[in-house]
Amino acid sequence: MDRRLTVEFTCNGAERTVDVPPDQLLIDALRDDLGLTGTKLGCGTGDCGACTVLVDDAPVCSCLVFTAQCQGATVETVEGVAETTVGQEIAEAFVEHGAVQCGACIPGIVVSATALLRESEEPVDRDDVEEALAGNICRCTGYFSIIDAVRAASERTAVKGR
Repeated sequence: MDRRLTVEFTCNGAERTVDVPPDQLLIDALRDDLGLTGTKLGCGTGDCGACTVLVDDAPVCSCLVFTAQCQGATVETVEGVAETTVGQEIAEAFVEHGAVQCGACIPGIVVSATALLRESEEPVDRDDVEEALAGNICRCTGYFSIIDAVRAASERTAVKGR
């Protein structure tokens, strides 16, 4: 017998319902059931941060969260973040600062950076960015351009008043 669970949650502002096996991971529900392929599977063990999404405004590795744990939660993926003012500022700053290379890690980094900037009332400093992105691994950039981009986006969003 194929036991399935019905899970209802808000994803990127829309009410969603998925019928999933009890052991299905959130990343699989997002990618396979909802077609939100911006969230990337990297390591599958929560070490790289490529699959980072926001669950009730907190960054989490979606490869470590069961879909069933999101019952009633609010989930925001990189597709949802990209529609926000903060997300758009981050994306623009990443392009301006050459912070995007292969792109595998960028969705998770953008989501983590969005969480940081949303909770910061003032522009962030290098230490703030390094701490917020500690769970995100990038193998291409060396992080300097990423940190500069997040700080630049922080300056712009602080001026605009999020």
